[in-house]
Amino acid sequence: MAGARAAIRYAKALLSLASDQKAADAVNKDMKLIANTIAESKDLSEALQSPVIPSSTKKAILLDIFKQSNKMTLSLMDTLISNNRIDILGHIASKYNQLFDESKGIELATVTTAIALTEDLEKKVLAKAKELTGKNVVVKNIIDESILGGFILRIGDVQYNASVANQLNKLKREFTLN
Repeated sequence: MAGARAAIRYAKALLSLASDQKAADAVNKDMKLIANTIAESKDLSEALQSPVIPSSTKKAILLDIFKQSNKMTLSLMDTLISNNRIDILGHIASKYNQLFDESKGIELATVTTAIALTEDLEKKVLAKAKELTGKNVVVKNIIDESILGGFILRIGDVQYNASVANQLNKLKREFTLN
């Protein structure tokens, strides 16, 4: 991914500055909105990546969409535009969220299921994930019907696959090997 190292540097600098000025929570909220908006809007993502669209137009677009943002977030946008790095804004926002969560001791657990998690099941997953990691955990549910049933739990680098599709594949491998 082009600009990944630069995105990490900008995110670290922004987190440090925001923490010093007691605005880290507000900036985190802005960064979540920015990351989600850019990820969900193909047009916005392409506009930010386009070398044809002038920086002034990109700035106007961003200020129109994110006009309620914190002054630090707006300052970051200005800095990125002046340094011709506005194309990595989405990556910076994602990295900032990740670094912010790490600084607060929050771990992201991704649970992939065939159907949406119920509230009761989500509480059980949260409890188990907290027991395993010893950290506060935030659960993100991804729905993937191809796993047929069960779940895939991913916390950091650790993955536990209890999906029906995985179990069927194991059986298939056992029968083909014997």
